[in-house]
Parts: sequence; structure tokens; C-alpha cells
Amino acid sequence: MTGTLTIAGLGPGDEALVTPEVSAALAMATDILGYVPYVARVTPREGLTLHPSDNRMELQRAGDALRLASEGRHVVMVSAGDPGVFAMASAVFEALEASPQWQGLPIRVLPGVTAMLAAAACAGAPLGHDFCAINLSDNLKPWPMIEKRLRLAAEADFAIAMYNPRSASRPEGFGRALSVLKEAGCGERLVIFAHAVSTPEERIETLMLHEAQPEMADMKTLVIVGNSATRRVGRWVYAPRHAR
Repeated sequence: MTGTLTIAGLGPGDEALVTPEVSAALAMATDILGYVPYVARVTPREGLTLHPSDNRMELQRAGDALRLASEGRHVVMVSAGDPGVFAMASAVFEALEASPQWQGLPIRVLPGVTAMLAAAACAGAPLGHDFCAINLSDNLKPWPMIEKRLRLAAEADFAIAMYNPRSASRPEGFGRALSVLKEAGCGERLVIFAHAVSTPEERIETLMLHEAQPEMADMKTLVIVGNSATRRVGRWVYAPRHAR
């Protein structure tokens, strides 16, 4: 097998946040696969074939990438942010596990700046102490599992980065998540709504969780709920590094 498969993160939006390693992989690629808006971020050129696909076709997309690489192509699978954070790296390895004939392919995973790190940097340092990340989409896991994880994260006093908070197909989920956190005693915690970080649409809003409304988030928003010690200093939000 002479082909390769690279799974790459394009960062949160600004081209300046794409790593040089990822840029080099894109420059060498013969084929780019990914969700439609992510593939659209790659500049077309001669010798490069773009393969955009729907967001619900992850395993098919992963299988296509493995097949193209097995045919000698230099394939790059793109994700926004980091490919290993709620993105395509896991899907590729799931497809690879089911396809032993391709397990000898050269595969690389190239990290990117994930949304929670970009959002935290814009806000200050809200992830400066222990934190967790929870995907609020129930497309691939049941909602009771999401609720359980939110309750336990609140009980453990983690800062919580929440991905995919509110989509058109499931507008009620984020409101339920806010209710769970309020019931868990987080109403007085600071919460950051980071919208379209590193793009011209960037907007950062910080308020108390009991003031938060579901309509404040969409699929371009990364939400960070602080821990019980998270505080403001001027316009910045940070979590102290010490715990009492």
C-alpha cells in the first residue's frame, strides 16, 4: 500500500490557527474528505479532489477515506478544531477496526486548536483548573447519559465545556442541560457563551448560569460553565489554580 491517510484538525476558524503541520499535509493531499463546511475551508487546486459529505455520514466517510488511501491516494480527512475531540479521528479508527484489510495503512492524526481552548483563551483562563468536555448532542448517545455526566461533573466541581449545545433539530436539549445544572446547584456559577470564536462573527458573553437562556446558544457556540471558584477580573474570567 503506497497511499496515506492523515486525519487533521483545521482549528476553530481563523487560518492563522491552522498548524504548519496541517498546512503541509493539505498541500500534499490528493483527496480531502470531510463535512461540507469544513471541506469548503480548503482552497481548491489542480490535482486535488474535494469530497464533501453530510454530517451524518461519518462512518461512510471514514470508509471512503480508507479505501482511497488503499488505492494509493494521499488522503486528508478534515475536522474543525481537533480531529480527536468529538470529531473524525474516532470514526476513522472505528471503520478501521471493522476493516482489517486496511489496518496496515500509514495513518497520522494531526492535532488542531479545539473550540474549548480557543474560547477559553478569548475569555481568559476559565479552564485553569480541572475541567471536562461534554457533547450535548444525543445523536450518538442517549440523553439520560448526558444528564448523568452533567450532574456528576457539577458534583465534582469541574469547569464544563459544552459542545454542540443547541441545533435546529434538537432545540430543547440545551434548555434541559441548563435545568440539570441549576438543579445541581450551579446557578451562581459563571457561564461563558463563546460564539464563532476566531471568526469575524466572534462574540463572547459572560453571565451567571441562573441568567442563561437556551436561545443564547447555537451550533457555533461553545459554552463554558465555570467551577465554584471561577471569578472575574475586569473583563476576564479565570479559574484559580489552587483548590481549597
